[in-house]
Amino acid sequence: MTWLSVLSPLSLGKRTIGMPVLLAPMAGVTDQPFRKMVRRFGAGLVVSEMIASQAMIRHVRKTMQMIEPAGTDDILTVQIAGSDPEIMAQAARLNEDRGAQIIDINFGCPAKKIVGNLAGAALMRDEARAARILEEVVKAVSIPVTLKMRLGWNEDNLNAPRMAKIAQESGIQMITVHARTRQQFYKGKADWQKIRAVKEAVNLPVIANGDITDAQTLMQALELSGADGVMIGRASCGRPWFLKQMMDFVATGQVSLAPALPERYAILCEHFQLILDAYGIEAGLRIARKHIGWYSAGLPKASHYRAAINQTADLARAQTLIKDFFEQAMMYEQEKNLVEPVS
Repeated sequence: MTWLSVLSPLSLGKRTIGMPVLLAPMAGVTDQPFRKMVRRFGAGLVVSEMIASQAMIRHVRKTMQMIEPAGTDDILTVQIAGSDPEIMAQAARLNEDRGAQIIDINFGCPAKKIVGNLAGAALMRDEARAARILEEVVKAVSIPVTLKMRLGWNEDNLNAPRMAKIAQESGIQMITVHARTRQQFYKGKADWQKIRAVKEAVNLPVIANGDITDAQTLMQALELSGADGVMIGRASCGRPWFLKQMMDFVATGQVSLAPALPERYAILCEHFQLILDAYGIEAGLRIARKHIGWYSAGLPKASHYRAAINQTADLARAQTLIKDFFEQAMMYEQEKNLVEPVS
């Protein structure tokens, strides 16, 4: 079974996303190097890290670096967060001026720092302010504006369908719903069934997000939510090819194979170099550690390797650790394949 009869290409302004399997914005993860790697495997839409609108207005160097496109063919999609409608509108205009082709508004971040500033998921509790933000941002730019939100603040306040109607009336062109409340943070299970009420409330594309980790959960999320596509976040960490695997599943009903260990090593080296090119050696090595660790998931002695990587500040040492680890993992795999099963 394939989902070709269920999922259709998404049109956002002048842009068409052929396969609605999207990369979620993740703070500290979906920077330009990671988005480049995911795009290299063919993902249709990758979203930047969340950008604080105040920082965007101040042109903070680190913030400006976060919104570099992930290649010449990238549909640059920038997610902005904030609580002031006018500042959010200014940030959206600045991003459009710098080449953004889609603006995504964050009503979903559960972090205390963000919520404490009345931004992110806090806006699920302030529908009047949320409406002003949506309206002002849409008016400020000529490019499509989308929204990412949660089911609500808590189980007693599941107002995502009502917020979706507000968004549609404001001119929002697509809505992504993380199927948890703010009070859940990332605990418990995503409740994809509750996204269906959002889909039924509006005539916009609705994207399901949360706990989509393999073909089975992707299928379940689509079936339960009735959504027009999926957005994948944490399952892509250390696996920039994962979205392509899920796209293949949607198209053919079969999950394509993950890269073999030699290619996985080459992909990591390419990603590591992109990080160094973007941030320099000192900051780049620090930023790369988490990615280097994620690439080792499921391999023998990965915990010892990650500990060693996290303790070194020397580039040559880090490169040697990576090389040795993957060579040993390849040898282990070869030896395992040579062992005949006992009948």
